[in-house]
Amino acid sequence: MLRYKNLSSGSTGNATLVEASVGRGTTSNHKPSRVLVDCGMRLSRLLDLLAVADVQPTDIDAIFITHEHSDHIGCVTQLASRYSIPVWASQGTHAALQDMQSKLRAKQPSHSQLVPGFEALVRIASDTCSFEIGDLRLNPFTVPHDAREPLQLTCGDGNAKLGILTDLGHASRHVLDNLTGCNALLLESNHDEDMLSNSKYPSFLKARVGGDFGHLSNAQAAEVLFAVMHDKLRHVSAAHLSQQNNHPSLAQGALATVLGCLPAEILAACPETGTPWMTV
Repeated sequence: MLRYKNLSSGSTGNATLVEASVGRGTTSNHKPSRVLVDCGMRLSRLLDLLAVADVQPTDIDAIFITHEHSDHIGCVTQLASRYSIPVWASQGTHAALQDMQSKLRAKQPSHSQLVPGFEALVRIASDTCSFEIGDLRLNPFTVPHDAREPLQLTCGDGNAKLGILTDLGHASRHVLDNLTGCNALLLESNHDEDMLSNSKYPSFLKARVGGDFGHLSNAQAAEVLFAVMHDKLRHVSAAHLSQQNNHPSLAQGALATVLGCLPAEILAACPETGTPWMTV
């Protein structure tokens, strides 16, 4: 069984749990395989969110970091080091994190190593190079976003496939090809184009968010959904909604139009509580 729970989604922090549980013979107490995708918040908040999901940090088999922006990378060094959890990230994301640590060490020279043991936990992920974490098979793929080497991914258990797609300015052919055959999608619907245009954001930020390396609008998310839709796509959740330049009803309406369902049938991930557990 494959299932997921977004813990938090938006500029204040992003984190998603993905879990696979495959029965093995007559063993009924086989431990589920769990991956935490991003942890872009303070450690104390993440631990609270995990507790709500009834998951302990020691239950997490790996962390996958999509890119180095603070709302995704957050407490990764603390979480991984404290609980000895392997961390998967691209070479570019790893290099960006090393730069951040170097700057911190420069500000705090008395601390020669701020996060003991972290480097030994890092594993390098690459575009379309799949790898397994227990019963989970992860396939990362590159996306157009203003980070060093951003990756999004699909997760599968051999029977079902979840696509996680946030933080990109447009969906390239490569992105769409990697989302083929997904049974569930956690899909960025960041902003309403009119709300962004009329917002109080400065011009440079409007250009960044709405540009080819920024974030997907509701309309762009609907285009992605239309391109990858098929009969076995069962769940779609709107994610990474801007609190200033979007509203859940607008994102839900845009995606529901494509699926031909009621807007209420589309989940919109909440910045504070994410989504319920969803079985794919």
